Formats: sequence, structure tokens, C-alpha cells
Amino acid sequence: MFFKRLAQQIKSCVVRVVRKIEQRFQQWTKPNHEHLVVGTLADVTRGKGELIAENALLRQQVIILQRQTKRPQLTQRDRGLLVVLARWVRRWKDALSIVKPDTLLGWHRQGFRLYWRRKSRPTTRQPRIAQETIELIKQMAVENRLWGSKRIRGELKKLGIRVSKRTIQRYMRQARQALPPRTSGQTWATFLKNHAHEIWACDFLQVYDLLFRPMFAFFIVELGSRRVVHVGVTRAPSDAWVAQQLREATPFGTGPKYP
Repeated sequence: MFFKRLAQQIKSCVVRVVRKIEQRFQQWTKPNHEHLVVGTLADVTRGKGELIAENALLRQQVIILQRQTKRPQLTQRDRGLLVVLARWVRRWKDALSIVKPDTLLGWHRQGFRLYWRRKSRPTTRQPRIAQETIELIKQMAVENRLWGSKRIRGELKKLGIRVSKRTIQRYMRQARQALPPRTSGQTWATFLKNHAHEIWACDFLQVYDLLFRPMFAFFIVELGSRRVVHVGVTRAPSDAWVAQQLREATPFGTGPKYP
């Protein structure tokens, strides 16, 4: 047991010493931009290909800085060259001087997304819809101004034609933009103001009795005078009951001009 513990302690001491030597070696071989001699000696241990790539990376940055502008504007070509050249330099972060390493990584991720977006495009395009279907969509949009894309899509499904909502909206817009503008006419508010005394309005109102049981009150009101023309109350409204209330509200055929 004693020798086993001793061996573990010796092993841990050796590991710590090796790590210290590696850290010191990395500090010695790290390029130092502030000291020319140390940086040159560190370059001796590096490969020729890496030095050539780093030299090209630095030269490209100098080309950008030599442009006659207060703040150099990097083009797409400049960004692509910096990303490609940095790939061949092991200590590319130390060779950057005009952009931050995070900026270069962002350009790399952007190029990666563009590459796979182009790679994942479908090889065959979706077949276009028939011209007869396009004409039918435009006809529905012109003849039915109040219909939306959802209603037109439902009507097409009844005919066995399946079209996406976005496609219908595109052809609807084309058809309705070609129409002449509508002539300005009387608005609904103006109509109500001019004919309020000749219009009746009806609706249901839910009420409760003393025992909190629901009841339904059917009432008819004249819009001009707000006069209550008729009121009926029931616990179970039905079509026959509503028809009877309308007959009672208009005896002898009398009634409003615009019910």
C-alpha cells in the first residue's frame, strides 16, 4: 500500500512538471508582436507553409488599410480571403490587426450557412399550377370582392384543386390591382343617419330570474327614436317562436321600410 501511494505521488509530480514545461514552451514560442527578436526566433520553429499563409493574411490586411478612407470598408471578397487565409494559420488570432477574432468567426459561420443553404436546395422545382387554375383564382377574386384567400382555397378544394394560400394571395393581388378603383358612394354611417327612422333592429338579450335561471329576451328597437317596438321573453328560443314574435310586432302587415 505504501509503495502504491508513493508511485501515485511521483506520477502526479511528473505530470505537474510536464505541464509547467509545456506552458513555458508555449510562452517562448508564442509570437511576440512587441519584440522583433523574440518573434523572429519563434518563427524559426514554425513550418514554411504556415509562415506563407500568415504572410498572405497580413498582406491582405495591409491592402485593406492602404485604401484612401478613414475607416476601411471590407468587401465580400476581403472577408472571404481573410477567412480562407486564417484557416491555414495556426495562431491566426495573433495575426489579426484590423478585425476582431469574433468578427472573423462570424464571417466563417455566415459562409457556412450560405454553403449549406445552397447545398440543401431542391434539385427539381415544384411544378407550377395550371393556367386554368390561375384564371379561375383571378375570376373568383374579381367577382367576389369580399372573399379572402381562405374562402377561395376552400372553393377550389371542392373542385379537387389544391393550391397553397400564398399562391392564391399572389394571384388575387394581381387580379384586384388591375381593376379600376371603386367610385365613392354612400357609407353605412350615412345610410343609417338618413334612414334611421325607417330601420328596425332586433337582437337577443340573456337575463336571469330570481332563482338565477337563464331567460332570453327578444326585442325590436327603432333606430331613429330608440323606441322599443316589441319585447318577448322565453326560456327556450326557437325558429317558430322568433317567427311568432315578428308576426306580433308587425300586425296587419305594418313594418319598417328597411327591416
